[in-house]
Amino acid sequence: LCFLPELKHGVSTQEEEMNNTKCLTDGRRQDSERRRAKILAALDQLAARGDDISVSAVSRAAGVHRSLIYRHPDLHAAVTTRAAEPQISTATGPSASKQSLLTDIANLTDRIRRQDAHIRHLEQRLAEALGEQVWQQAGLGGPPDHDALQKRVSQLEQHITELRQQLADREDDLDAARAANRELIASLNTTKDKQ
Repeated sequence: LCFLPELKHGVSTQEEEMNNTKCLTDGRRQDSERRRAKILAALDQLAARGDDISVSAVSRAAGVHRSLIYRHPDLHAAVTTRAAEPQISTATGPSASKQSLLTDIANLTDRIRRQDAHIRHLEQRLAEALGEQVWQQAGLGGPPDHDALQKRVSQLEQHITELRQQLADREDDLDAARAANRELIASLNTTKDKQ
């Protein structure tokens, strides 16, 4: 243990200052070693129990802050290495690593998504097929010559568009004729006034 000597008249010697620095350095080193030992013991304890191993879980079990583990590369490496190892299971049978289970979950999720899309597509096709059949049986469906009628409707719509264009052209011609007529009448009126 280090004790701080009493200062004589508020002045310390160089030897006393060096002793104080050594005491503080030793105390800091002991505290660091104690916390490292707590982290490693917590890591061993979690692994022995088969609990999930992560930086947060180890720091919580050791009673230290997570940043301590992240600041020491060797501690962080020990935690990540232990987390990657397959957990010891008390159950009989093969055990799977956490990574392989996560991969299986991702693959199954993707498979479920694809099957859901396929089911929606089949349901839509079935609804269309049954819907058309029900409409035909109920007499509510379109007439059998539906395609011919659609073609005729398209032709009539095209003819209407052409007639509207001809009407617009004739209105433009009429407007031009009216303007020419106004100019002629105006010029006739001005020549009569001059005579």
